[in-house]
Amino acid sequence: MKSGLFGDYDPVGEVFRLRKIPCRIIGVLAEKGQGGFGTDQDDVVLVPIRMLQRRIAGDTDVSTIQTSVRDGVSTAKVKRDIEYLMRERRHIADGDEDDFHVLDMTELTNTLSATTTVLTGLLGAVAAVGLLVGGIGIMNIMLVSVTERTREIGIRLAIGALKRQVLTQFLIEAVVLSLFGGVLGILLGLSLAAVAAGYLTIPFVVSPSVLAGAFLFSAAVGVIFGFFPARRAANLDPIEALRHE
Repeated sequence: MKSGLFGDYDPVGEVFRLRKIPCRIIGVLAEKGQGGFGTDQDDVVLVPIRMLQRRIAGDTDVSTIQTSVRDGVSTAKVKRDIEYLMRERRHIADGDEDDFHVLDMTELTNTLSATTTVLTGLLGAVAAVGLLVGGIGIMNIMLVSVTERTREIGIRLAIGALKRQVLTQFLIEAVVLSLFGGVLGILLGLSLAAVAAGYLTIPFVVSPSVLAGAFLFSAAVGVIFGFFPARRAANLDPIEALRHE
């Protein structure tokens, strides 16, 4: 938020308006980056609670209290202690239900992790099916190419081309075809992600390692599904290939 309002200039001591209320900046928090829910943790302004209640909220209600736990301390124990303290302060009798809720972020994190694992598995299955279909398509295209170029392959073999040279040629063609589709997929994915990030007002972060992995995976698909057609081309009999019409 600092860079968005003041750029590289140190804002300490400056005054800005919060709902027509002039506020003087007394400090800047360290950058935290993107949060677990895709929100920007740096897009926040902290003000005194009395000022917030009196001049902005118009009441003395406190809807949320966040607490932190020292390293090594059980969050479950802290949660029980907070619940006991809140029941005591609110004079809740034994047997009555709580009129508050204490949320342990560890439980939430475990729930999100389990959900993420399931979604990752489903997306992985869909991606695997898509890669299989795309790989079969590449293999069919290369088989058609080998069939249509049988005489060309026979001439190359007849004038001294080695089998590994023919194999390499068709493998390269399959890899180029797969990489072309991979690049188009990466560009389409980035475009859709940018549109979704703008619509949901969440940060759009591009990971070079993920892009490199997708690029290399596309090449691997070309090698795997292009090997059979390339091997078939390399093992053609030159005499039979020259007779092909």
